[in-house]
Amino acid sequence: MNRRTVIGGLGAAGLASLSGCLGLLGLDEHESSPAGVEAAARDETGYDQTAIEPLSIDRDVGPTDATVTVTNHMTKHEKAVDMGPLGSQRGAIFNVLTTPQVSILGKELNPIEEMSTQELMDLVRDNYDGISNISEGEDTDVTILGESTTQTRFTADAEFDGRDVNVAIHITEAVEAGEDLLVTIGVYPDYVATQEEENVRTLTEAVTTDVDEDASSGDAGSDADGGNESDNSTTKSTDGSDNESDDGILG
Repeated sequence: MNRRTVIGGLGAAGLASLSGCLGLLGLDEHESSPAGVEAAARDETGYDQTAIEPLSIDRDVGPTDATVTVTNHMTKHEKAVDMGPLGSQRGAIFNVLTTPQVSILGKELNPIEEMSTQELMDLVRDNYDGISNISEGEDTDVTILGESTTQTRFTADAEFDGRDVNVAIHITEAVEAGEDLLVTIGVYPDYVATQEEENVRTLTEAVTTDVDEDASSGDAGSDADGGNESDNSTTKSTDGSDNESDDGILG
């Protein structure tokens, strides 16, 4: 499980097309508000909030090449889990992505609103070089911010410290979060599925827009022993450029 951002790429893929629409309408900046997980659920499941990151996209649009900036936010959570031969590693991730919701004449311009979990998973795959052999599993109904939505469990192969690891990936369809859209993604080694599958559901249903920005521990990207990992690989954005990241495993 390569220690890098997947959900950030997911947001970028959806917002790249939205940026052009905003520029045509004269809206040169649009930003979401961060969301997170209630403290009680983090304590219950053992996940630490490690960072709240703004993810900005700048695009030149229109005949004047005016710059349009769209900013979404990703709140990252990590947990050290038993990864068998790899020992205890921060190999379980739960991330909350918020992305601007923009309606013009009653029409929502952000494509993420209508995407199925399979389409969202396709964005993850297209924006992450270290994931393969994705299989779609079962759908379950979850409630986020009082709204019922679908969460799908996928299985895949991912890289972690140069080794292939079987992982489970839980993705939810977008729900409204105030003036934004919100998507969650949970990732963990299949080795600990018995425990972490239920934890991901607990975290999902404890999502809140009242995020504690001071709660982030700031140790994302470090292993269970406090060592720092680096990763020089890149994610692919929808315009063909590469974005470097050294963030936590699949998050």
